[in-house]
Amino acid sequence: MTEPLFRDDAYLRETEAIVSSIDPGGIVLDRTVFYPQGGGQPGDRGELILDDGSRLAVVNATYGADRSLILHSLADGSSLPAPGARVLARIDWDSRFKRMRAHTALHLLTAVLPYPVTGGAVGDGEGRLDFDSGEATLDKGEIAEKLNALIARDAAVRTLWISDDELAANPGLVKTMSVKPPTGTGRVRLVEIEGIDLQPCGGTHVRRTSEIGQAAVTGIEKKGRLNRRVRIALSQSAA
Repeated sequence: MTEPLFRDDAYLRETEAIVSSIDPGGIVLDRTVFYPQGGGQPGDRGELILDDGSRLAVVNATYGADRSLILHSLADGSSLPAPGARVLARIDWDSRFKRMRAHTALHLLTAVLPYPVTGGAVGDGEGRLDFDSGEATLDKGEIAEKLNALIARDAAVRTLWISDDELAANPGLVKTMSVKPPTGTGRVRLVEIEGIDLQPCGGTHVRRTSEIGQAAVTGIEKKGRLNRRVRIALSQSAA
């Protein structure tokens, strides 16, 4: 089992770890800061630094078949460390932080547009959500104004856990129709934006909405008769 350190601290950039095994899909560590691809958020990039100083480029992180393991995929031609080897696992912080900002902004977007979410993707400082908005008229300027007003509230963002049964008793917490929160382990992770939003999510997020920075709505596309795709992009930094 890989201990997912990013779930408790999304700001942790590196950790010492031990190579547990070599899987066809990548290297398995006993603990990691690498977020594995899922929920519309890409897997982290970064590097593994061995005791001798050699560096192995990690091009992606994914879940194993049973989701208890996280696989670190190396660049083609990389030498594989032996099981038991000690490494320093370090993420590409620049891309991670851009994704954290974008992911939190997309949660705020679901508060601005209270429609069922039919799809979505998180990018490096940008992202999109698909909404089953029916015949509603969506205006780019109005959405951006409301989104930036929520960002400016500097609301705290935190995670908490509820049981599978509690989630089943509160189906309204689930906003995404295309991605259902994983259940079966007895508990489900929620992300709360204080006073604004609460929904199941396994992704990485900033600590306060002010870290997101200025957001722009860059496009609204028609995807079917009732679905609309809303794209956002963030300023280069929150400063």
